[in-house]
Amino acid sequence: MLNTVTYDGPGQTPLLIAHGLFGSARNWGVIAKRLSEARPVVAVDMRNHAGSPWYDTHSYADLAQDLAEVIEMPCDVLGHSMGGKAAMLLALQAPEKVNRLIVADIAPVAYSHSQIGPIEAMRRVDLATIQSRADAKQQLGDLDPGVPDFLLQSLDMKERRWRLNLDVLESEMDKIIGFPEVSGQFNGPTLFLSGAASDYVQPDARATIKGLFANAKFAKIPGAGHWLHAEKPREFEAAVAAFLG
Repeated sequence: MLNTVTYDGPGQTPLLIAHGLFGSARNWGVIAKRLSEARPVVAVDMRNHAGSPWYDTHSYADLAQDLAEVIEMPCDVLGHSMGGKAAMLLALQAPEKVNRLIVADIAPVAYSHSQIGPIEAMRRVDLATIQSRADAKQQLGDLDPGVPDFLLQSLDMKERRWRLNLDVLESEMDKIIGFPEVSGQFNGPTLFLSGAASDYVQPDARATIKGLFANAKFAKIPGAGHWLHAEKPREFEAAVAAFLG
């Protein structure tokens, strides 16, 4: 069972939040707390991340089943990137568990860009010698802006270890950047919410999206990239709240 962080709120329909690759439930703490003003919110640590168990596999079938086991009653589901792909598969395979679906900056397609670079960077850090997160950040080397600080949220300084199953995430990377062959359709209300400065959801993916999610709507947050919830949190919260409201 996945590790979860629960935020009490009014109403009967909870919102389940599934984070992206290298993330955690804790990354969503501020947004989850604000969204809980109108509903209960449950944020999860995905398998091989943070406080959840480590496994030898990391397919979307695995991730969707993990989410299904957390859900005790039909709920709304929000997933970002990897979590968005898991949420989409959950909705397609177990539609009775999902009322409304929000997919943040990802499409149900395979991508060509690998995320091996951050894994290699984390492996470069000499965990036995670092004295601070600043030491670790320096050893991470040259990464895209914001990525080192994001990765460092998964560094356990006390235990001198990464709270990420780097070996399995690397070996399963083809599955993570891909998307399984699926059939069926989710007919519930669905929002594909993207960053206007991101290239993750291309116009040519819309036919595939509409084929799987008949009631899909699309929206973009101006000035936001792939990490739209971190770059424009208030705008992201407002879009999610409006859709769920």
